[in-house]
Amino acid sequence: MGNIPTTVKHCLSYEQLIRDYPWLKRLLLEEKEIVPTGVKIQLIDMLSGTGLPVIEATSFVSSKWVPQMADHTDVLKGIQRAPHVQYPVLTPNMHGFQDAVAAGATEVAVFGSASETFSRKNINCSIEESMLRFEEVISAAKEHQIPVRGYVSCALGCPHEGYIEPSKVAEVAKRLYEMGCYEVSLGDTIGVGTPGSMAKMLRSVMEDVPSSALAVHCHDTYGQALANILIALQMGVCVVDSAVAGLGGCPYAQGSSGNVSTEDVLYMLHGMGIETGVDLAKVIEVGDFICNALCRKTNSRVAQARGRTSGHALL
Repeated sequence: MGNIPTTVKHCLSYEQLIRDYPWLKRLLLEEKEIVPTGVKIQLIDMLSGTGLPVIEATSFVSSKWVPQMADHTDVLKGIQRAPHVQYPVLTPNMHGFQDAVAAGATEVAVFGSASETFSRKNINCSIEESMLRFEEVISAAKEHQIPVRGYVSCALGCPHEGYIEPSKVAEVAKRLYEMGCYEVSLGDTIGVGTPGSMAKMLRSVMEDVPSSALAVHCHDTYGQALANILIALQMGVCVVDSAVAGLGGCPYAQGSSGNVSTEDVLYMLHGMGIETGVDLAKVIEVGDFICNALCRKTNSRVAQARGRTSGHALL
């Protein structure tokens, strides 16, 4: 395995991962269906035609860890890249980064946590150890002139520790920003945040990181995502992470729902008179496509209100 750091070698062991991450085995048992590569590519290509400026394409994790991502190289090479769209990919370590670069990645993202317990359970290392790992990835990315985005999980609460002090979120966000992440996305991983806790956390983070370098990533477990996003917008944050049809979730946090739906965020923004350049009708069509492919109901309230509620098998 060459000069891959010990921490990375550890992460590449499937057996060790199952021992270290009890939630992972449950996730793999629950998500038995492997979405065909062609469906993934079609999903991304459809999203590229909606006007969205950034589409996270895939994750370069070990296929032993997450079999559903075993086709990450084929997906990234197979999509039709639109000139106005960025296609970042997740790279948890140097091994993932090297694979991403070989596949043609032009932007990558690293993901850490503001919770010590969550960090150890999610990526099997302490916050400090994760920072050292990210520093290596970011340094290599700079050599390749590849921009890096950072994520901070548990910014408004942790499934293990509960409340997270805003100062801890600020500390992790500041380190990622100073390492070279052009943008840091603050994630309400389990969706427990409220407008009050969002404002308090953002005030703390903005003492160290400018609002122009921040994004918010809100899960909608308690139905607070749009309210929290509105607070962030009012405080100067202009980037919002979302998921078409509200898909996704947090497999290691029981009861956590998916990320806020792109359709619902767009409906709110357009209702506020904010020009996004994104075609809501086309996004709803994309939501129909992927929900049908997955045989799932949409989590988007906007799509539901317009009669898009159920998924039917396409395959």
